[in-house]
Amino acid sequence: MIDVSAYSAAEPASLAPFIQHTAIEIGLTREDLIRHCEEAVRFGFNAAMVPASWVPLVAERLRGSGVQVASALDFPTVGSMTTAGKAAEARAIAEAGADQLDMGVQVGWLRSGMEQEFRDDIAAVVEAAGIPVKVMLELPKFNAEERERAVQLAMDAGAAYLKNASSGAVEVANADSIAYLVERARPGVRVKASGGIKTAEQAVSLLDAGASLLGTSAGIAIVTGGAAASSY
Repeated sequence: MIDVSAYSAAEPASLAPFIQHTAIEIGLTREDLIRHCEEAVRFGFNAAMVPASWVPLVAERLRGSGVQVASALDFPTVGSMTTAGKAAEARAIAEAGADQLDMGVQVGWLRSGMEQEFRDDIAAVVEAAGIPVKVMLELPKFNAEERERAVQLAMDAGAAYLKNASSGAVEVANADSIAYLVERARPGVRVKASGGIKTAEQAVSLLDAGASLLGTSAGIAIVTGGAAASSY
């Protein structure tokens, strides 16, 4: 859990080191990604979260800045890729310069009782990537028992971070979900909050619940004390 003295809703700029500045919209241009990198550096965000196809450019632009490069796998159509396809893409994304990788899980497999397949899917990505993997658990898609198994299997597979959801369309990040994951996280496993994070007050509530990172496209509004109309 992060030291609460490190951030404050009264000082929104103090939230920047915990924010993964996200740009995942369809049709982003080279100029959009260059501007995104400049924003990440200017505001001191933890990372720039970008589509895999833009990782080489972003890695080049952020080299030496201290801002990490993050990308996502099997997203936004979570659970649509094969395990072999995920592993190959994970390796390619890491080789292109990504420092971190968020991945979708096979929700339907776990709900079908295919626990080994669910775990092996995550493990294949962890092994192929060789960088920290954040597992998007899509908590609202599971019943209570399935949720418990999803968390444990993700950690068994080597997840570096547990993540409540892939986006606000699945769940708006909330303190209850984050506390749930923090309570179950094993030593060395951290929690990332994601989905509809729009204000400094909301961000602080998630960090207070134990999140180590926040994924949001509203980072600039948050650290400047504003609010965003919409957010990843």
